[in-house]
Amino acid sequence: MSQSPLIIDPPGKADACVIWLHGLGADRYDFVPVVEALRLPPGHGIRFIFPQAPTRPVTINNGFPMPCWFDILGLSPARIINTEQMQESVSTVLELVEQQRDQGIALERIILAGFSQGGAVVLQAALQSRLPFGGLMALSTYGPTLETLLQDASAEPVLDIFFAHGRYDDVLPVPMGRDAHDRLAALGHATHWHDYDMSHEVCPEEIVHIRSWLTQRLGL
Repeated sequence: MSQSPLIIDPPGKADACVIWLHGLGADRYDFVPVVEALRLPPGHGIRFIFPQAPTRPVTINNGFPMPCWFDILGLSPARIINTEQMQESVSTVLELVEQQRDQGIALERIILAGFSQGGAVVLQAALQSRLPFGGLMALSTYGPTLETLLQDASAEPVLDIFFAHGRYDDVLPVPMGRDAHDRLAALGHATHWHDYDMSHEVCPEEIVHIRSWLTQRLGL
């Protein structure tokens, strides 16, 4: 049975929401310090929701169980993933989106964010659903399903997508992130590429840029 998401409500009424997915082997608390480091303006009105991935065996890690949004079956020539588990994770995200809409938050004020494997899920969730989200944060991630997903896709609605990647990322090398960015840019989405002197992580400069992008997207 999966754990409930961690929810951090704003000081006052929530009128926006960020649904933020962690990476492989991490948990729902992973990005709480990043939210604190954003130092958002008082009365920002953003609810942060951190879902927890189920714990299950990961093939490339010798079947060792850990929190993961989808199993990775192989690394070469490209990442081979369990597409059924990916779809389950996409459904989890879209259910959370519907819950927020039921609570009165407009789609245009819902941001999907994900790090690494979590980023791959939010890219698929947004493109598959074709919903007009307020934006996407694709952090140190890639698009394992984009080639198939984009075959019949259009850039309607146009998504505003913040990409961030470490220049020394040895888990998901820069070309994997850049490929996802370039595919979506070529389709007509509003993409923003940022790379940093870091590995597979988040750095202070990136947090400054996330804050700037997020406050601009939500008019704070």
